[in-house]
Amino acid sequence: MTKFITKKIANSKDDILSGLTVALALVPEAIAFSFIAGIDPLIGLYGAFIMGIVTAIFGGRPGMISGATGAMAVVMVSLVKEGHLFGVEHGVGELGLQFLFVALLFTGFIQIMAGVLKLGKFVRLIPHPVMMGFVNGLAIVIFISQLDMFKINVLNSETGVSIKHWLQGVDLYLMLGFVALTMLIMIGLPKITKKIPEALFAILVVTAIVVFGNLDVATVGSFIHDGGGEALSERGGFLQLLPSFQLDLFTNSNLWNSEAIILILKYAPILAAIGLIESLMTLNLIDDLTETRGNGNKECIAQGSANILNGLFGGMGGCAMIGQSIINIKSGGRGRLSGISAAVGLLIFILFAPSYIEQVPIAALVGVMFMVVIGTFAWSSIRILNKIPLSDAFIIILVSAITVWEDLAVAVITGIIISALVFAWENAKRIRARKTIKEDGTKVYEIWGPLFFGSITDFNLKFDVKNDPDFIEIDFMESKIADHSAISALRAIVNKYQKAGKTIHLKHLSEECKFLLNKRNPQFAEIIIDAIDDPRYHVSEDPEAFNE
Repeated sequence: MTKFITKKIANSKDDILSGLTVALALVPEAIAFSFIAGIDPLIGLYGAFIMGIVTAIFGGRPGMISGATGAMAVVMVSLVKEGHLFGVEHGVGELGLQFLFVALLFTGFIQIMAGVLKLGKFVRLIPHPVMMGFVNGLAIVIFISQLDMFKINVLNSETGVSIKHWLQGVDLYLMLGFVALTMLIMIGLPKITKKIPEALFAILVVTAIVVFGNLDVATVGSFIHDGGGEALSERGGFLQLLPSFQLDLFTNSNLWNSEAIILILKYAPILAAIGLIESLMTLNLIDDLTETRGNGNKECIAQGSANILNGLFGGMGGCAMIGQSIINIKSGGRGRLSGISAAVGLLIFILFAPSYIEQVPIAALVGVMFMVVIGTFAWSSIRILNKIPLSDAFIIILVSAITVWEDLAVAVITGIIISALVFAWENAKRIRARKTIKEDGTKVYEIWGPLFFGSITDFNLKFDVKNDPDFIEIDFMESKIADHSAISALRAIVNKYQKAGKTIHLKHLSEECKFLLNKRNPQFAEIIIDAIDDPRYHVSEDPEAFNE
């Protein structure tokens, strides 16, 4: 009992400390994604808190962190702009944010339905090359997003427009130095002690150096100002920072007319798909890292519920965050308490300590994210590219490239489709037919390999209807009839032999195949040979599905 209590206390300490580390890393990420979407930074912080607390308590993957994400922000920026134009064209004022919040209600509903219908389990069908391409592409995206932190807004005196320029001189050297220091601390501290999360310790050390050294470097506060936002510490205190229920979503009739709903529904399924794909694949990755197993369907429901609450209380919405999740896992966070600590810590920072959080150097957070990039990228994929099938190597590279170029939803779906086509093509070539002649003159075709839509052409070529003897037997003991295309091909072969006036029998068919053939034509019962060793696989869960 004493050992159990000691272990629980140790785990709780790790969860709380890792959660606080993640909370610090969430602040600039949420703010940056808010700027991408063209909305107030506080809305991004609300989104990170609501997503984090709901999924931490009710989600299917303890230790996984959810919040505002860039993948969804890229889609949101178009939605907000269209909402703004819609309001201007109809003379009803700015509706961009309201469109976003209503879209999150539909997004959440779609995600909940995916969980209720148990679609989360399909994440297991994602091939390993697609998964490797996903993490590689996401690592590159995280790295590229951090490069913007090495830029500064410079006002063009002629146009009056701020343009981003790379840091130069002392500013650049300080930035690089503190990024390097953060990374060195994170690499070296675990060799001395593992009782303190290295990311949290590195952030605190670098912040102390900047604050007590009175150094002029980019901080969270300056980052908000440079992005055109108002600092949290300048917003009027506690009450001004609390999220509020968006009652006007239900009282504004302009949001619920057919034209507005059609526009919103154009984006909601996309947001739902991106959110679920990123969340479920992050869940899969955390499963591998922790050698445990999460519940995808439960996570779908939690993600959907969190997005609905974001819509109701004015948050940005979001999904699982692979970078912050890895920070949490690497810092020792394993249980739900780590996610709860991250979300509550973020809220405390927003409400009670905004002035302190704004002093955290951007360089420290960039250093942490660079370590995430190093830990996320599947370096083994580079070493094995020349040792795996060419198709798998191509998929890894393609998914990585599309994740960077487009978005992860398109990348993953493309990877799955190509993997499925490669699998179908390879299996289509496996169909074989061993031909023997019995003593009574009957010709036997022993079919080997899967019979499905991809292999039916080769299957048809195995038979010589014109020159075969009058008695034919087709044995499927070593073959599996997989789909409706296979059933149709089998019916076609039988019909050809019967039209040629020859007798044909089918042997070792499953009960489902017999049912489907007999339903199409009861005369098939006369040519099917029943045997005690007939296979027991299923063509379909519901034979009625193949009713023509």
